[in-house]
Amino acid sequence: MTRARRRRLIRTRRTLMGVALVGSIAFLAGMTDATGLLLTGDFVSFMTGNTTRAALALSEGNLYHAAVLISAIMVFVLGNAAGIVVAHISQRRIFVVLGCVGLVLALASVMTVQDMLFARFYLIVFSMGMVNAAVEHIEGLPIGLTYVTGALSRFGRGIGRWIIGDRRIEWTIQIVPWGGMLLGAIVGAVLTRLTGAYAVWLVSLFAMALALAAMFIPRPLQRRFNQKIAPHRSSLSRAK
Repeated sequence: MTRARRRRLIRTRRTLMGVALVGSIAFLAGMTDATGLLLTGDFVSFMTGNTTRAALALSEGNLYHAAVLISAIMVFVLGNAAGIVVAHISQRRIFVVLGCVGLVLALASVMTVQDMLFARFYLIVFSMGMVNAAVEHIEGLPIGLTYVTGALSRFGRGIGRWIIGDRRIEWTIQIVPWGGMLLGAIVGAVLTRLTGAYAVWLVSLFAMALALAAMFIPRPLQRRFNQKIAPHRSSLSRAK
């Protein structure tokens, strides 16, 4: 086997594993978003929708609902930040991030009394922010896990470039998170209608099962799915 062929096979293996992982995590995000929406009436991962709904609430003078949604957006941002920190300090970053997501969802699932429903909502939102740190790109192509507007936009632009003569097809990968989220949302909606609040338990179990599956991904390959942190040089060092 030639070196070039071996490199192509390795690249194909990495891409297929990345696609399977992204599809699975997007499925988890879709399940969680559908379950959260049915249980709370608000999105737990679609912050574009929450931003618009917060603006509408403000325009109607409903300051309470606007504050709930703006707080959710802040919690989502904090979840993203926490996910990056957890991923950075972990050797098995995908396993640890998904494991933390599963634990946070499990904690949310036990908060069923009326006084704890807001805490449950924010914990689910936090978990959906955190899960974005599990995979950030596949072979240099940016990937969104809990939101698909960007993926659909990149997919549409890829179609446009193909029409005008660019025959690269890497952009087709962007349909994977959308498909995963769609299927996950269908399953999440069905589970929630069948089991009510117990659906959060099922979602947390799926997240933990996904974390265990990620244990079989080699660590060097896991690192390739996340952004590298560029070394920081102080202004004093640059001056020297």
